[in-house]
Amino acid sequence: QVQLVESGGGLVQAGGSLKLLCKSSGRTFSPYAMGWFRQAPGKEREFVATITWKNALTNYRDSVKVRFTISRVNAENTVYLQMNDLKPEDTAVYYCAAMAPSASRYEYWGQGTQVTVHS
Repeated sequence: QVQLVESGGGLVQAGGSLKLLCKSSGRTFSPYAMGWFRQAPGKEREFVATITWKNALTNYRDSVKVRFTISRVNAENTVYLQMNDLKPEDTAVYYCAAMAPSASRYEYWGQGTQVTVHS
């Protein structure tokens, strides 16, 4: 089984920065891609950013482009999300997810980390 554990969330003022970390553990696992998603109260979970494990190709939702950067360190089985110029609308629980090479969807999810941005 694969476990994903997020950390790095917290309370920050608008314009501030946070860096989220997601570490995978468990059986040897080389995903096709890993991603960050978020869910705000009363809203559906939404895609934030993804990165492919082999080639580090990235993709972002429009509202976070330029402000957020996803990266990974393969040897540490870790993916990061650097979030700059945070806005109150970024407030949400942020989840890390992993997609296996043979899969077409994200199968593994972390427990989430809360990010709160106050104005």
